[in-house]
Amino acid sequence: MVKFLPLKEAVAQNLHDGDTVAFEGFTHLIPTAAAHEAIRQGFRDLTLIRMTPDLIYDQMIGMGCASRLVFSYAGNPGVGLLRRLRDAVEKGWPNPVEIEEHSHAAMANAYEAGAAGLPCAVFRGYRGAGLAEVNPNIKSVTCPFTGETLAAVPAIRPDVAFIHAQKANRRGCL
Repeated sequence: MVKFLPLKEAVAQNLHDGDTVAFEGFTHLIPTAAAHEAIRQGFRDLTLIRMTPDLIYDQMIGMGCASRLVFSYAGNPGVGLLRRLRDAVEKGWPNPVEIEEHSHAAMANAYEAGAAGLPCAVFRGYRGAGLAEVNPNIKSVTCPFTGETLAAVPAIRPDVAFIHAQKANRRGCL
């Protein structure tokens, strides 16, 4: 059943300390207000998932909300470095943050696998890249049909996801 709630209530009812949460969207569709509401409500120990963590995740890290980050590119092209992310990784301030970095292709496939109820995503990727050397969640598998070596990453299934939509009906369709 669909419920329409004010953002403050929606965040309070759906997000919990220790959750795995995605605040996804790009440019004008970044769910900034939802992230700021999570900060205001003081959530802690969150695993933040986002294809391109930008200022909202930097703010959440700086306010002590995050303990882990799963992402494919950390930065903001218009603003530059994410200084609180860097502080958390390099200095453990305000809290240490564990990071799991992937490619955009891996993240997109991992979201798709999660939506399909699969345990992992299998795709062509990471050939010639060193990311698998520092991320133990990037595995190689052999295709049982062709013998080709493929990459595999865990499916992404957040406990809750916040997305920004300018318009939607009760079924979530535009």
